[in-house]
Amino acid sequence: MSKSRRSSWNAPAIAAQKRRASEDPDAASPLVMVTAYDAPGARMAHEAGVDLILVGDSLAMVVLGYDDTLQVTTADIAHHTGAVARGLKSSDSENRVPMVVADLPWMAYHTDPHEAVRNAADLIRAGAHSVKLEGGRKRLSMIEPILDAEIPVMGHLGLTPQSVHAMGGFKVQGKEHDAALELVADAKALAAAGCFAIVLEGVPDAVANMVTASVDVPTIGIGAGNGTDGQVLVYHDVLGIEDRITPKFVRRYADVKSASVEALSAFADDVRTRAFPDDSESYHLSSDAAETLGLYGGLGE
Repeated sequence: MSKSRRSSWNAPAIAAQKRRASEDPDAASPLVMVTAYDAPGARMAHEAGVDLILVGDSLAMVVLGYDDTLQVTTADIAHHTGAVARGLKSSDSENRVPMVVADLPWMAYHTDPHEAVRNAADLIRAGAHSVKLEGGRKRLSMIEPILDAEIPVMGHLGLTPQSVHAMGGFKVQGKEHDAALELVADAKALAAAGCFAIVLEGVPDAVANMVTASVDVPTIGIGAGNGTDGQVLVYHDVLGIEDRITPKFVRRYADVKSASVEALSAFADDVRTRAFPDDSESYHLSSDAAETLGLYGGLGE
């Protein structure tokens, strides 16, 4: 199958997944989303058969070394989105091509609708198929102009990391009666406005189930139990590259950090003992060239 003809996930297809699942549970499995921030990560996600790739503002913490997501900029997200998009174009996998969702970072959509549209457009030009932004009803004045510009929007409710200071830290949201109802109301408003899916982060499973049942677009959970229409985790958490923080909702499927440290240590030892490179890993002169240079012994192509 040529790369140009590979089928791709898009916003209408993602939105319709929930309807297909309700009509025939065997016909549509839960959506799978992972973060990725570069071309190799995108190719691996594609080969693994994920449905959506999120170029998340979590890159601030897991890639760029910041303490929270607030330091990352639209330019940062665009840079990494471009890398992900190029990775997918160069992938040889025949799996359905994941939809690329790019995060609008903090202050990219908080002040002016025109600026929000411009920032969203920058991410689409970089290679995203849609954008994600945090917040409920109070963000509708920003969401609607982006949708009017024909840019698909994914919502994000619950624990919204860009609001970490206002929330008093990374805390589970919607634990009380009124807060749970507010989440439901926000989700309904986002769906009614035209968001094609909604991320639910850090909310009790029963509340996530309420939200999921209240909207006709897919919910994608992270720390929201098993009743949502899909799940997302951070690439570095899934692979065990990041091991300093272990949220309750993370399941590690590999220990890539330990394997990488072991491999790098072995490389360092071989360099220091001159075991690397060996003769088979070196280039050699031909015998004739070696002779003209006055070099003899142990030479040859």
